[in-house]
Amino acid sequence: PLPLLPGDRFVLRESGRSETVGGGEILDVAPVLTANKARPDRSVDRVIDERGWIDADELELLTGERRRATIGRWIAAPGKLDAMLANIRAKVDAAGSLGLDVAALDERERDALARADGLELVAGRIRVAAVVDPLANHPFVGALASSLFTPPGADGVDRAELRALVQGGLVIEQDGVWFHPDVVGAATQVAKDLLAENPDGFTVAQFRDKVGATRKHALPLVSLLDQRGITRRREDFRIPGPRLNS
Repeated sequence: PLPLLPGDRFVLRESGRSETVGGGEILDVAPVLTANKARPDRSVDRVIDERGWIDADELELLTGERRRATIGRWIAAPGKLDAMLANIRAKVDAAGSLGLDVAALDERERDALARADGLELVAGRIRVAAVVDPLANHPFVGALASSLFTPPGADGVDRAELRALVQGGLVIEQDGVWFHPDVVGAATQVAKDLLAENPDGFTVAQFRDKVGATRKHALPLVSLLDQRGITRRREDFRIPGPRLNS
């Protein structure tokens, strides 16, 4: 490896005969085209065009010239950004009303979202702006709200919609059971009542009986309270946590 820049001069010598074979000028320090296709010159635009997309820092290393990035840290050849935005829009359209998971895009595509007209990012998903939110008034959320401590299972709920509901904070998943967010406040009040009755702590069975649920639902709820610092586990009992009264 040599620290070269376009414009540097070089001399080729044949060491055995101590003869100068020739010399020249560096035109491209990291060519990407094969020799039969390359048409090297000192143009910075050529370096960009041959790559399509290039990191602004890399361009400076290759050419010695600093240019403003098109998006994020990337410089795009003419037409590349428009083509990328059209491709993103096609992906969003194909994803349907729920929208496209932003994780399905690469770094450049995520950077390009700021330049995408008519699209919006909601709860980690990209969708066409001003469309009706398919998660608004979702029936599964309503079913969870009507049975806070004994919620129904998620059988029959579209998996992508379920993930979006969790990502959007409309549903809480705990140990494979789904709850409405209001359950946190309701369960916290139950814990306070039980601790008032049992200062040394309460058991999962006592919590289960208090809310009228089965162990299938009571255990994840108590674990949720532990995770949020509302209670703490001490052997088989739950005692006050640091956030019980916050």
